[in-house]
Amino acid sequence: MTIPLSEQYEAILRGVGENPEREGLVGTPDRAAKAMQFLTEGYTKDLDTIINGAIFESDMDEMVVVQDIEFYSMCEHHMLPFIGRAHIAYLPAGKVLGLSKFARIVDMFARRLQIQENLTRQVAQTIESVTGARGVGVIMEAKHMCMMMRGVQKQNSSMMTSVMLGSFRESQATRAEFLNLARGNGGLFGRD
Repeated sequence: MTIPLSEQYEAILRGVGENPEREGLVGTPDRAAKAMQFLTEGYTKDLDTIINGAIFESDMDEMVVVQDIEFYSMCEHHMLPFIGRAHIAYLPAGKVLGLSKFARIVDMFARRLQIQENLTRQVAQTIESVTGARGVGVIMEAKHMCMMMRGVQKQNSSMMTSVMLGSFRESQATRAEFLNLARGNGGLFGRD
């Protein structure tokens, strides 16, 4: 038998020495349970529903880059948030993916208990699988509350991960083009 999430949050409040009946905490277990369900809704998402047929025939054979896709996720080790941006590029092979689908794919995987390394790979492999692209590159950069709020408490630290598949892995020129495009217009590495 599964214990309702709200009851588990009530137990957590008691476990940290709080009184769930005090005015400020009345209803908090229910709100926290709803928030956690929202933050981890990626478990309920289905790739076919997300794509919804938005794969289109195209003669485009040059690099397509979608950058600054905001995401948040939850560290599977401490259940604390990490928040960042994803930058995705692919080389179409006769098909292109609807623009909003990149963000939806990122969210589907980000809204699960994760580590950034796996999240980056899951996004890249999914884009490759869905589009049949000749190559896919994904770079993710994020700030991790598990490193900022606890442990070493380094406020300015961030993490970057990348996964390069197909042409992006095999060709230094393709990889360099992606990095150059992502740097442009305030993209990757170009922020205050």
